[in-house]
Amino acid sequence: MQMPTLQSFADNGDKAAGTFSKREFNSRHAAIRAYMSTQQIDAVLFSSYHNICYYADFLYCYFGRNYALVIDHDNVTSVSAGIDGGQPWRRTRGDNITYTDWHKDNYFCAIKQLTKNVKRLGIEFDHCTLDQLSKLKQAFPAIEFVDIASAAMGLRMIKSAEEIAHIKKMTRIADIGGAACVEAAKVGVSEVEVALHSTATMVRAIAKTWPNTELLDTWTWFQSGLNTDGAHNPVTSKIIAAGDILSLNCFPMVAGYYVALERTLFAGHVTDEQLRLWEINVLVHERGQALLVAGNKCSEIAKELNQLYAEYDLLQYRSFGYGHSFGVLGHYYGREAGLELREDCDTVLVPGMVVSMEPMITIPNHLPGAGGYREHDILVITAQGNENITEFPYGPEHLIIG
Repeated sequence: MQMPTLQSFADNGDKAAGTFSKREFNSRHAAIRAYMSTQQIDAVLFSSYHNICYYADFLYCYFGRNYALVIDHDNVTSVSAGIDGGQPWRRTRGDNITYTDWHKDNYFCAIKQLTKNVKRLGIEFDHCTLDQLSKLKQAFPAIEFVDIASAAMGLRMIKSAEEIAHIKKMTRIADIGGAACVEAAKVGVSEVEVALHSTATMVRAIAKTWPNTELLDTWTWFQSGLNTDGAHNPVTSKIIAAGDILSLNCFPMVAGYYVALERTLFAGHVTDEQLRLWEINVLVHERGQALLVAGNKCSEIAKELNQLYAEYDLLQYRSFGYGHSFGVLGHYYGREAGLELREDCDTVLVPGMVVSMEPMITIPNHLPGAGGYREHDILVITAQGNENITEFPYGPEHLIIG
């Protein structure tokens, strides 16, 4: 029996309701096509989670198989593995081709069908492995491959009105998760029980707010004591002890977009040195918020906040940049690296960008006040300044919990 190389699931149910309007996706497609025209690019082959999600509203599950989105000047088509059935077609804002596992590298047969007469093909250099690039060159010896990743990132960095509205709704979910953390966090309770309660609360709120969305990847990190020294330390079964420094990190995920709420807390009581360090970090946090306005350069913001830490002899305890862009991103795939509040990023803020302010210092375990102090708000850059869309309170007045 001759088994098929490609198949279609176009009749397997109706298209799912989109996260955004048809007008929104048409605008995104028009923008990337305009760039393609200026660079004489015939088609682009997106392979990353974030770009496929951004341009097609489809978030794939890799599991050892290749996925793609091919955009030419007329069509938008996702390429998915047969294991996913009709779900990719139902989610894609465009067409879909499914390749089967019956023959090796059927993925490239699908790409070949979508790139007939293409001479210049845009691919994501930052997402294409050496093995993948070698296979592309073997399969398409007459095609010139050019980088599309940086240009696509630049387009994603400026959010539309629909995106900003979506992100605002998500920050409300993060605030709900934060309240659930505070509700569950008590001396004698484990980190994992706090995190489970927060995550379940957020998932239920997401399901209620977006009845048609796929529910995946929302998570919480809740750390205590020594475990707070890193921003991304996993949850453990450690039991919260009286006097522990605590770190709350809530991350709702909706349609490939994630937001964050991060707060410093203390269990029961706080020492004078802990209070001093916490209040200094809050001071840096608030100064940083004020600097997030159109016209300011990311690197200059970082340098000014560095100086503020240095005035308190704490700069050596700062552990990473002061914030980054929010949009289509997640903990397991890329983010908009061109918009980060770091000394080596010279991007100028403009209206429509969505940026976090998240200063953190880590005091080593052998020093008074040991632990990681971190606050995190999300702000929308506007023509008038900024809008802080995080409402959950922070600081000693609110988060010394019983």
